[in-house]
Amino acid sequence: MIRRGSLLERSLLLKFMQRTYQDLFPNDDFSHLEQTVKQYFSSDTPLWWVEEEGEQGEMRETRRISNAPCPIPNAQFPTPNSPIACLWVGNAIDQVHGNRHAHIFILYVVPEHRRRGIGTALMQYVENWAIQRGDRQIGLQVFQSNKPALNLYNQLGYQTQSIWMVKFLSAEK
Repeated sequence: MIRRGSLLERSLLLKFMQRTYQDLFPNDDFSHLEQTVKQYFSSDTPLWWVEEEGEQGEMRETRRISNAPCPIPNAQFPTPNSPIACLWVGNAIDQVHGNRHAHIFILYVVPEHRRRGIGTALMQYVENWAIQRGDRQIGLQVFQSNKPALNLYNQLGYQTQSIWMVKFLSAEK
């Protein structure tokens, strides 16, 4: 089942954010992400959860939430109300045209539930949500090393529009 998150779930969102980065960078500390959640999580930045539902082995096809189709793939869901995925969306401004658009802060699926179409379903859900509110694009950032995510986004029609570059500076002088 997909449900809208609430502002009371700040700590759960933080745990999912930390898991996202720990998957990619297992030796790093991500306690600093608490500041990101404090600064950006608000009623203007929607959060959705996919939760396990029903008895073990129960199968589902499609759910409709807010008139937006959200196919949730066939999967086994062992315990009720345990989030297995989340999607947090913010707002960004297209710097070329000046239009507001959805920006995906985080899409995370718990490892044992990956490759079942949950990420695709969430991406389709946010696309329908963005269209309903009048957005003309969705943006996101993905690490080059995150090949599964890159494959998902490419399959869904996302294109590289810019390259984010960084230069690490030495504190020594």
